[in-house]
Amino acid sequence: MIMAKKVLICNPVADEAVEMLKDAGFEVDKEFGMSKEELTEKVPPYHAMVVRSSTKVRKPTLDAAENLKVIGRPGIGLDNIDVDHAKDKGIAVYNTPTATTISVAELTMTHILASYRDIVAGTNSLRDGEWIKSELASNEIYGKTLGVIGYGNIGQAVAERAHALGMDIIAFDVMDIEEPEPAKMVDMDTLLKESDVITLHVPHMDATHHLISDEELQKMKENAVLVDCARGGVVDEEALYDALKNDVIRFASKDVFAEEPPGDNPLLELDNFHATPHIGAQTEEGQIRAGTQAAEAIIEELK
Repeated sequence: MIMAKKVLICNPVADEAVEMLKDAGFEVDKEFGMSKEELTEKVPPYHAMVVRSSTKVRKPTLDAAENLKVIGRPGIGLDNIDVDHAKDKGIAVYNTPTATTISVAELTMTHILASYRDIVAGTNSLRDGEWIKSELASNEIYGKTLGVIGYGNIGQAVAERAHALGMDIIAFDVMDIEEPEPAKMVDMDTLLKESDVITLHVPHMDATHHLISDEELQKMKENAVLVDCARGGVVDEEALYDALKNDVIRFASKDVFAEEPPGDNPLLELDNFHATPHIGAQTEEGQIRAGTQAAEAIIEELK
């Protein structure tokens, strides 16, 4: 009798993804919230794993995974997985880089719009019984220049949406982009100096650690807005706090932090700062796409 291949799901994924794996004939187990040590102890009999960003798959776990053939990561970032060591052991690693593109792009646009029209202060004032209509005079994003740092799938999706709302788009990327429309590609200094709004869409790695720090913030317009729905660590949060506190730039909003949850991060004390708890990919539609694409990769690899 041939035993069914076993899949370990380490973080919640869409039900549709779980059903796909079961329908393919795999034995599926769910075990959420494991420590690295618990995962290392649990993993030996499994042929596949599904992990989100909170599950760390490091060398000890991979060395213990004697049957593991594939890791599916619903989402973009792979910094939680020792990809090189997995490849050395013949373990395939798949992410879903386009599954949540629309979700993150729409959240980015939400942050941009909320930074120009202060929804948060308006809501909070009404809850406090205040009517501060005259104090919430704001601006349109129409005709403003959006600078996109990182012009991949998400950066381009944001540019398309912002352009449809009448923004002029400039972009910077380390890669050569052949058809950048609707953006005009520029160097980093030009983008920093000419943008009314800057949005980040780059991974966090050595080359992008504190990509935006004091020097970059000083180059921005005094009324500039910085939006960070990329990865924690790309923006120097201490430098950003100083810039906002001293009116070097007008406003900033973030969906990601160097430390998550951010705890008593001083940025959260500022009136010219908005934040969300890393929800860029957290839409029902995006999660279904991410889960099912990861499941498809696992099925293909194990079949």
